[in-house]
Amino acid sequence: MRISTNTIYQSGISKISDIQVEQSKLQQQIATGRRILTPSDDPVGSARALQLTQSQKIGTQYADNRGAAQTKLGLEDGTLQGVSDLLLSVKTALVAAGNGSYSDTERNFLASELEGSLDHLLGLANATDGAGHHIFSGSQTGTIPFTKTTTGATYQGDALQQKLQVGSSRQLEVNDAGNAIFQAGGQDIFKSLTDAITLLKTPVTNAATAAALTTGLNSAQSGLESTLDSVLTTRAMVGSRLKELEALDNFGSEANLQYAQSLSSLQDLDYAKALSDASQQQTILTAAQKSFVNITSLSLFDLIR
Repeated sequence: MRISTNTIYQSGISKISDIQVEQSKLQQQIATGRRILTPSDDPVGSARALQLTQSQKIGTQYADNRGAAQTKLGLEDGTLQGVSDLLLSVKTALVAAGNGSYSDTERNFLASELEGSLDHLLGLANATDGAGHHIFSGSQTGTIPFTKTTTGATYQGDALQQKLQVGSSRQLEVNDAGNAIFQAGGQDIFKSLTDAITLLKTPVTNAATAAALTTGLNSAQSGLESTLDSVLTTRAMVGSRLKELEALDNFGSEANLQYAQSLSSLQDLDYAKALSDASQQQTILTAAQKSFVNITSLSLFDLIR
């Protein structure tokens, strides 16, 4: 069987071209550090890598949400700490106000002090985060939670809680509605303080007004204690959520590490093997070129030699 000169040419050129393509692919792999350059390089591995990459991106979003949740809950806890400290100070003032030896003038001084405390408390209850969103307005973060009135304060938010997706199957509450803290269980701290201020500004002229003062101060202290309990309960819940976020963060970090390791095993190049293969391909290419020149005796390849 005779083999035409054209067939020899085409076969030789095809062989050299194939080697050059393989060599080029190896050079790209070495340059990028990736074993899989296109899905056709490893269809199964490419599909698995895509799944892992998507899972990794979702995990990163959950991690970002957890970071946002930690910031929100941290702000709430810090604000509630301020509320707790303020209420303890108010409690001391209310106890002092019950001193029977105090004059009307001294009680008026305490009333002025409590007015400042009431304004401070309203400021804390209407606190915002760094983006200007109100912490205690429920889901209505653009609404000021409490508006001061002549009898205390009116709640303008709702009873809902903001939630963030912090895991594949977990939505976490990242705030608490103000009415559930400051006006809980029939006790309204704003009304209690306003009533106490009014009492302290009322002159004690007889036994009846003295008794009314005592009764009113006891009622104010009872309302304050109830609000303190509510604040402490809320802080305990916030602390529990922060601990849960910490646990989810640890789990998320481990999962992300596993994704990264799996992706590395699928995609990353074995440099030692790749460099060895590249050297081998170069040797084969050189040999193929010399063989082609010898067989065809073309002057063009003589010049290449």
